[in-house]
Amino acid sequence: MTTDSYSIVGGIIKGCWAIFTIVWLISAFFTKRTSYKQSPGVLPSYWISAILAWILLTEARRLPYPLAVSLIPRTDSMAWTAAGLSVCGLCICLWARINLGRNWSGCVTLKESHELVQRGPYRFVRHPIYTGLLTMFIGSAIILGYVGGLVGVLLLFGSFWIKLRLEEELMLRQFPNDYPAYMQRVKRLIPFIV
Repeated sequence: MTTDSYSIVGGIIKGCWAIFTIVWLISAFFTKRTSYKQSPGVLPSYWISAILAWILLTEARRLPYPLAVSLIPRTDSMAWTAAGLSVCGLCICLWARINLGRNWSGCVTLKESHELVQRGPYRFVRHPIYTGLLTMFIGSAIILGYVGGLVGVLLLFGSFWIKLRLEEELMLRQFPNDYPAYMQRVKRLIPFIV
């Protein structure tokens, strides 16, 4: 891979994460008032693995063997694949965030007058923000190429799986008639598969 391609793709991927972070921080101020919030003791069940995943992704080259082993070839095609995944992942996240509107929360919560959103990307997967974040994370792991980043993808998937199960338990209680039908129609993270 040429140095120029690597710099351009690295900038694209960093830009995706920066846009995601800025949008999420700003939009967090425009959510509905919370009517129910999970117990703080539940947060570590998914936050710890998400933090470890990020450390494995970003610090893999400094970690001990085998996490610092570079597995993915540094070619232009792999770099542009990584950029494409990151941009697609960001677009999915933004599309989902727009459709979720003021119902969004970083924790497992219910908002006042909480709505069961089934439009936009929620027609294809029940947790499109997680789908988008995983896609961005995979793009980042590909461009960096280390075993640690790939292990981080698995940890992040596990983190989201724990959190989405908690969210779905809450949605089943909140929407006992509508959510089971939604679960039957729409997969969790990957359309038609998972």
